[in-house]
Amino acid sequence: MKVAIVKLSAMGDIIHAMVAIQYIKNSKPNIYIDWIVEKGFSEILANNPHIDNVLTLNLKSIKRNPLTIFREIIDTKRYAKNSYDLVIDAQGLLKSAITSKLLGNNIVGFSKESIREGIASSFYNQKIDIAYTANTIDRNVKVIGEPLDLTITPQMIIDKEPFLYYQDSDRRVDEHISKDKKNIIFIIGSTWESRNYPKEKFVEVANHLKENILIAWGSEDERQKALWIESKSKWVRVLPKMNLNSLKATIAKSDLLIGNDTGPTHMAWGLNIPSITIFGPTPINRVYQTPINRVIKSKSEVNHYKLDKNDFSITKIPSHKVILMARELLNG
Repeated sequence: MKVAIVKLSAMGDIIHAMVAIQYIKNSKPNIYIDWIVEKGFSEILANNPHIDNVLTLNLKSIKRNPLTIFREIIDTKRYAKNSYDLVIDAQGLLKSAITSKLLGNNIVGFSKESIREGIASSFYNQKIDIAYTANTIDRNVKVIGEPLDLTITPQMIIDKEPFLYYQDSDRRVDEHISKDKKNIIFIIGSTWESRNYPKEKFVEVANHLKENILIAWGSEDERQKALWIESKSKWVRVLPKMNLNSLKATIAKSDLLIGNDTGPTHMAWGLNIPSITIFGPTPINRVYQTPINRVIKSKSEVNHYKLDKNDFSITKIPSHKVILMARELLNG
């Protein structure tokens, strides 16, 4: 059986869906799985032994140049020549539904009531019901597992094997990993400023923990913020610019990750590395809380259907909460 999974973006959403693949391959070892993803996120899926092919699109380019839509249609139709028996739209957006329709005729996706862009469900032959406000990971494993007659339980998700893979080829990773102190990764950025824990409080956390603190960054703004934190704490070092493969390797060799609700933070969960995810204007049911993967949430109320980008309540979370939880995980 040939299956195409369409989960184009974003990084955290892709990671949360990937957990299902190991259970599919374990129960159906002869199944053939391709994953269709935005080119910029393909490295997240790279080297995964449970995925046969990672097939990329660049739909984001259409915003910059509408004429590129023809190139993307051609690429999608070329992938359709793989003759998929089943196409699973695990995204639930109009663009992913159209992509799925171009890939094959037997399409599964979320029901109209289960997604924000309800029109997408009109493209599906089979529709999966699960509340839009349900846990993001539960939503992903249901839409992927149910069409294959596979139930992936919460306990199975908690007991998962690490599923992010990397090639250990970047010497800079080992240059930054300490053999004498605990290695802690800070993820200080995200797509919205209101999702970011204040840099001043990251400094307080670093100065209290007194371990080998490494800051990962993705943009120039994040790099400048990281350098500022480094200037305020002798325990902090800013990592060099890394691709996703090297970032996976660095996180895999760390003892703890502390970060905002964003893709690189969720890598720790996918690698079974202890983590603290700090939430402000986004819902905590985007993650699974486990003995080693914890969350700290601000006091604000979150509307799943209309997130408030002006909710800066994350700035009110005291650093001592993060410090106490970090010490507990490091000593665990």
